[in-house]
Amino acid sequence: MATTILRTPEETAHFGQAIAGTLEAGDVLALSGELGAGKTQFVKGLVSGLGSECAVTSPTFTLIHEYRGGRVPIFHADWYRVEMESELLQTGIDDCLAEDGVVVIEWADKFPKSLPPGTRWLEFRIREDGTREVTER
Repeated sequence: MATTILRTPEETAHFGQAIAGTLEAGDVLALSGELGAGKTQFVKGLVSGLGSECAVTSPTFTLIHEYRGGRVPIFHADWYRVEMESELLQTGIDDCLAEDGVVVIEWADKFPKSLPPGTRWLEFRIREDGTREVTER
């Protein structure tokens, strides 16, 4: 397990850009961590690192955002407001997982059994000093 300390939102975005360089179509990233831990800021860097100029916002209410224009499409899901695993089918996540793109899911730890084998997990945590810690497990 590798752990990275991020001191600013800009460092968090740069970390996302670095991870983007390791991703290929079909990859799934599962993000976990409390509110404000940097998950969406990370996705901003990820989208930029994959070459898209789309503006990134949290899909908390829409559940899934799609970003195109980069080397692969990015499907950004947020399961924060999803109450039951059976509701996931209604979100369209199955369609996203079947696409030839990268799927990134915030609050993925709510329904880990719904993710495919090989999913990469990143756990975001706010440290006592206010910095962010990201652990890949």
